[in-house]
Amino acid sequence: MIFNIDKRILNILVIFFLTVVTFAWTFWIFHLDMDWQFVVVVIMVRILASAFIFQDFSLSWSKVTQKTFLLKSVVYILAFCVYTPFYYGDLRLSFMLSELFLYLFAINFSMYFYYLIINRSHTHKDKTLVIYGAGKAGLKLEEEYRNSAYKIRYFVDDDKDLQKRSIDGIRIISKEKLKETIGNSKYDLLVIAIPSADQSRIKEIYEKLSDHFQQIKILPSLGEILRDKEFSAQLKEISVEDLLARHPKDLDKVAISGFIKDKVVMISGAGGSIGSEITRQCLKYGAKQLILLDHSEYNLYALSEELGSAKIIPIMQSVLNEALLHKTLGLYKPTIFIHAAAYKHVPLVECNVEEGIINNVLGTKNCIDLAIKHGVEKFILISTDKAVRPTNVMGATKRICELYAQNVESQSTQIVSVRFGNVLGSSGSVIPKFKAQIEKGGPVTVTHPDITRYFMLIPEACELVLQTGAIGRNGELFILDMGEPIRIADLASKMIALCGKQDIKIEFSGLRAGEKLYEELLIDESDKKTQYESIMVAHKTDYSIRKLEIDMQELFTCKDKISKLKEIVPEFEHKPNT
Repeated sequence: MIFNIDKRILNILVIFFLTVVTFAWTFWIFHLDMDWQFVVVVIMVRILASAFIFQDFSLSWSKVTQKTFLLKSVVYILAFCVYTPFYYGDLRLSFMLSELFLYLFAINFSMYFYYLIINRSHTHKDKTLVIYGAGKAGLKLEEEYRNSAYKIRYFVDDDKDLQKRSIDGIRIISKEKLKETIGNSKYDLLVIAIPSADQSRIKEIYEKLSDHFQQIKILPSLGEILRDKEFSAQLKEISVEDLLARHPKDLDKVAISGFIKDKVVMISGAGGSIGSEITRQCLKYGAKQLILLDHSEYNLYALSEELGSAKIIPIMQSVLNEALLHKTLGLYKPTIFIHAAAYKHVPLVECNVEEGIINNVLGTKNCIDLAIKHGVEKFILISTDKAVRPTNVMGATKRICELYAQNVESQSTQIVSVRFGNVLGSSGSVIPKFKAQIEKGGPVTVTHPDITRYFMLIPEACELVLQTGAIGRNGELFILDMGEPIRIADLASKMIALCGKQDIKIEFSGLRAGEKLYEELLIDESDKKTQYESIMVAHKTDYSIRKLEIDMQELFTCKDKISKLKEIVPEFEHKPNT
């Protein structure tokens, strides 16, 4: 078969044959005798151009594009301008132009014919594909999928003007028309090719069309797309993070950069989910130096290896070791201290009350006191929605930390606290747990049918934390807008559906010790907005710092720690056995 011939020989044969044919035809049209010397020169020029300019000898004709055709045309015209003055003779300008355009038509038609007929005939298209988005990303995907096993049935777009058109014979329709056309059947793949789409739009498309497709994939966001890589190779499975993530529209990167750039930043709990992402964000925004504290050797090692930055100084120590912490602050003199170290897992803290109190309350007190002593300009305490009317020890300890941060005599140090809910994919989140249960074939365990939680992506939460640091004044408690709470049973159902394992069951295990049905972010409705809609500020809760210090010391030493927690935090309603 000719298609098994070495492609270099095939290219030369095609160029030779088409050049001879087009010249023979042109000489015949103009009633001239064939000038073989001239024809041989033209053939040699075209072979050299094909080899060294177009690199056709390393290019499969199945990969040709309209850009290839255009490039060939431009270069051949330039070549015509070069060799015509030397071989003009009796040949008229109209003769040369006629042959040139005949050849361009012939070579491009040959390549397109091979691409369209021969190559496509070898691909058995037994799968159905719909591309959502008829913009540039959608067009590029359509080009890349031409030689695949997928038959592109439709483009879908919300633009009504586009719905009157088609692309390469493929109709552009609305999602309503698509649902009507598919009916009760299912297509194989839906690709959402809208890299600029926000989470709400992705969620809307998924909810309306998920029942009509075996699989749904999406392009990464504009900032994540690799320009030197095919779009089809960058497609990713749609995830629960894509459906639940919230992207704050008032993220002020200028304010964050001004706050972090060229500063020495210390981060406690740096190896955890929040601490490690804050570290990444500080690097992104140009921190001068990052002092990373963590008592976990592995977490600190893993983060250092991942980032590999000379700006990082890993310090393996606990915030409970006041002497070492004092030494570290004196040595590196941070401008900003972000305190993310804490025990956060509610059931574990319920089982280890004393350890949870010591780590969370005493650890925070040590960090705040030493930050003040060493003149740190800004101290940021990471708090939690579980500190609002707490029902568990972890939430109560974090509320005490908030009270201390608001009322301590801070001298030149500005101390602010930031309260938010669960972050998607963190080490303590239900999402990794559900993923592991689904991979094992289920069941997926949810504590209660009505339990809800707030969720936010880790990067967005951490950027907003830094933004609060930029705008915060001493004693302020900020609350991040977490959107609407998510029903955990619905979250489990979505994750099961995304994995295509509809046979997996959800089992309800009952609320765990200290667990609420729902979390709150605000204590009273009078809490006010800042200049950013995504960030609110709570009114200060006054608590005599002298009394609070005495109460905290008694908390560390007393036997009935739950009673003492209730005394310090009157709204604490412990639910150990629910």
